[in-house]
Amino acid sequence: MKIIHCCLAAFYIDGYGYQENILPREHKKLGFEVNILASTEIFINNNSLGYTTPKEYINEDNIQVTRLGYKKFLPHFIMKKLRIYSGTYDYFKEHTPDIIFLHDIQFLDILQIKRYVKNNPKVQIFVDCHTDFKNSAKNWVSKNIMHRIIYRFCAKQIEPYTTKFWGVLPARVDFLIEMYHINPSKVDLLVMGAEEKLIKEAKNSKLKDSIYLKYNLLDSNFLIITGGKIDYNKLEVLTLMNAVKLLNNKNIKLIIFGSVAKNLLETFKSLLSESIIYIGWVDSKDIYKIFELGDLIVFPGLHSVLWEQAVGQGKPCIFKHIKGFEHIDLCGNCQFLYTNTKEEIMEKINLLTEDKDKYKEMKKIAEKFGKKTFSYTTIAKKSIKF
Repeated sequence: MKIIHCCLAAFYIDGYGYQENILPREHKKLGFEVNILASTEIFINNNSLGYTTPKEYINEDNIQVTRLGYKKFLPHFIMKKLRIYSGTYDYFKEHTPDIIFLHDIQFLDILQIKRYVKNNPKVQIFVDCHTDFKNSAKNWVSKNIMHRIIYRFCAKQIEPYTTKFWGVLPARVDFLIEMYHINPSKVDLLVMGAEEKLIKEAKNSKLKDSIYLKYNLLDSNFLIITGGKIDYNKLEVLTLMNAVKLLNNKNIKLIIFGSVAKNLLETFKSLLSESIIYIGWVDSKDIYKIFELGDLIVFPGLHSVLWEQAVGQGKPCIFKHIKGFEHIDLCGNCQFLYTNTKEEIMEKINLLTEDKDKYKEMKKIAEKFGKKTFSYTTIAKKSIKF
């Protein structure tokens, strides 16, 4: 059977750890023939959004990727919002998929997919949703024009032909129902997660020795890990750095990975010390190895896919509390930050470093339930009802 993963609603970034990278890989492991159809939207220097040229190539997972260019009857800045492409229908006609997996539905060329499945009614469609009221529909035009009119139209056009709409967070299940008016019977939760192979590889990694040697770390140190894209949407990382600084505990070390926005770099660097260590950009597969070093993973800012990865790796965590994002709480594997002040962060860290029994119980629950609940092997099967 052939699955086409369709990434025309947003970016597709080679080599990253997003769901649109992982699900095709997992479906290929299950024995499916897999192709990826994507826009030309990418990340430039692992930081800002940009565009590449239309092309066809084989990616790092030996999966064919086809990037379609936008049609040119309107200016580029309009076409990249409406997302109308050259050659969408012909692509599906040539590749004859059994399953089409849509990574989001906010593109007008979804009408070409509707046209294709009307002519080929045996094709199954599955849709996932990565939009919610925290990352989308934040201004009047976005909410009332783009989402309530244009993108709702896209969703309703494909709804009759779709087997299941997956919200990848509880908040995104709600978004599908409330914003796009999708029938609740067609909507369910499909969590993001962690890859079993990379978890196993991380446990056998030699990275620990080089990191410990380079930064003079000891086995007795309590290591806190955080990271990702550090910009004005995630200023709370600076609050975490200040909290660790104020703890003034030489045994507690904070390791930070990822990219830092240029306008934050000076402030960020001023907070670095022997106890607050920045290791730079890390490849998505090596993030597993970094997490494996940690005694505690802390994400005090907005949600990212790294939340589920950390939980799926069986790590005790601290997260910013956000309504509709509580699915990562497995009854004791994590703690939440409600005020997100440096005082609250210090209190949480002190609790877990001083109360050994509390920490051990948290770790036990994380290891027992995290890997089982957030395994991408299981998620990939569920995503296509396999």
